Amino acid sequence: MTEAIRHRGPDDDGFYFGEGAGLGMRRLAIIDLKTGHQPIHNRDRTKWLVFNGEIYNYRELREKLEERGHVFYTNSDTEAVVAAYDEYGTNCPKHLRGMFAFAIWDERDKSLFLARDRVGKKPLLYAQTPGQLIFGSEFSALVLHPDVSRDVDYEGLHYYLSFMGVPAPWTAYRAIRKLEPGHWLLWRNGEIKSERYWQLDFSRKVSMSEAEAGERVIELLREAVRIRLMSEVPLGAFLSGGIDSSAVVALMAQESSERVKTFSIGFEEQDFSELHHARRVAEHVGADHHEFIVRPDAMEVLPTLVEHYGEPFADSSAIPSYYVSRETRKYVTVALNGDGGDECFAGYERYAAMNLAQSYAAVPAILREGVIGNVARALPAFQSRMNPLRKVQRFAAVAAMSPVDRYLRWITVFDDQAKQELYSDRMRAQTANYRAASIIAPWFAKANGSGIVDATLLTDTMTYLPNDLLVKMDIASMSVSLEARSPFLDHHLMEFAASLPEKLKLRRLKTKYLLKRVLKDIVPEQNLSRKKMGFGVPIGHWFRGVMQPFLRETLLSDKALARGLFQPDKVRQIIDQHLAFKDDHSHRLWALLMLELWFQKFID
Repeated sequence: MTEAIRHRGPDDDGFYFGEGAGLGMRRLAIIDLKTGHQPIHNRDRTKWLVFNGEIYNYRELREKLEERGHVFYTNSDTEAVVAAYDEYGTNCPKHLRGMFAFAIWDERDKSLFLARDRVGKKPLLYAQTPGQLIFGSEFSALVLHPDVSRDVDYEGLHYYLSFMGVPAPWTAYRAIRKLEPGHWLLWRNGEIKSERYWQLDFSRKVSMSEAEAGERVIELLREAVRIRLMSEVPLGAFLSGGIDSSAVVALMAQESSERVKTFSIGFEEQDFSELHHARRVAEHVGADHHEFIVRPDAMEVLPTLVEHYGEPFADSSAIPSYYVSRETRKYVTVALNGDGGDECFAGYERYAAMNLAQSYAAVPAILREGVIGNVARALPAFQSRMNPLRKVQRFAAVAAMSPVDRYLRWITVFDDQAKQELYSDRMRAQTANYRAASIIAPWFAKANGSGIVDATLLTDTMTYLPNDLLVKMDIASMSVSLEARSPFLDHHLMEFAASLPEKLKLRRLKTKYLLKRVLKDIVPEQNLSRKKMGFGVPIGHWFRGVMQPFLRETLLSDKALARGLFQPDKVRQIIDQHLAFKDDHSHRLWALLMLELWFQKFID
């Protein structure tokens, strides 16, 4: 099992075997290179820990624990974790600032304690079988255990087709579950107890001026960057030229005594390349800048991605994430990134759209359905999803929906109706009681009476961020033994952002209002005002060109159709419509392709 995740820790391995438990780990050495060997034990050697991640406040934590009588035998952040468990018990994750997944075996009461960081930067999977708890960082490790079944969880697949990934706590395997972000789990005598220890609260708003709020944002972001420069190995940053990565790099340049190493990736297709934006920032801060032009070879990279993700995962930006990680790893072992900036400070268009739709819904129905509706209906059908008039049509169609249904319409790949049309009778019967809304609705309900923007931010932070973006980055980077760190996901910064009034995050249609204002002195204006680009690859173009034979052969093979999940004619129709330019089914086809490739690799 540890050999299967060697890529996550090529520098060292470690094992503990005691009465009732075996622990194994692979180590990527970043801090305390000499004495940080794991498993690490507490002072009386009754608790043993294996750990993945970084604890950025471990020095302060160690000082507090030493004052309470704890004695340390290493200089590692890992030992602070097991000592904190000795001192605080199941409350110990609340004292940790960083990204982590860890397990502690207590020899005395024969219990296992698992915990995962607040937002889900680090993965933690487990399987409960009679009398056992089996856990690991990746599916490739768990499925090697002889007692872990590979039976498919069709509820997980049902959600996957909506969200591009299987949301926690589900997986694509009935036997395996994900420990949700911000949770701990205690196993004892075959019984599991699990609790949430952290959640953002948008209901408590700060009372301060815009200028004071801006100063506090920069102060917290600067601190979050500074503590993530902690490393005994080479360190750099991903730089896309977007607002978030540019902010991180600019602050790194100010906080570092050496030139910051930055890494950017570009494509020959100019519509997907941001290199000139990244170059501008690198020159502005005097970075040691590295650019890579890649010609994405989907046929080369797909088997690698399928193997590492371990369950169906259909965010195609995993491809550029993998390539930039692979190239960056040639120079450094740690890379900072801008993940989380959009979810903290309202960077997606959907925040403005949700806000606008809320106002639109308040318009008297006779006016809304009459004048505005007639205009929308009069517009011709536009093939491109990015066409502004197409957006008007889509907006008019969803504006009158509930916030949950509206959100689902904008973010899902296959909505419930599309899945019903796609499914075979057997698949339809197996998933009849499952609804994508059940994943989203609880978070809108838990927004504590906040406005629609805050409710959407909470929902993204608790679903889209950990189930898609953080999975994508962790697996892509760790597959090449590169550690990715995300200053915007520091929980102190996240909690302050949640306490800001909505108007400081979204001002009319201007996303990231306050963040853009406070960055104007350290980031070039062109980078703050540029249109947002996704980190994408031209999969729709590939499907109509170089990948067309592979797409047809894979999705329409006898083996694929014999699985009995989908109606063959519907799959053919989706392919044919895309190839004939009748619709853009890029994301749907990618989701179906990654599902079938997973079946071939892990199930067949």
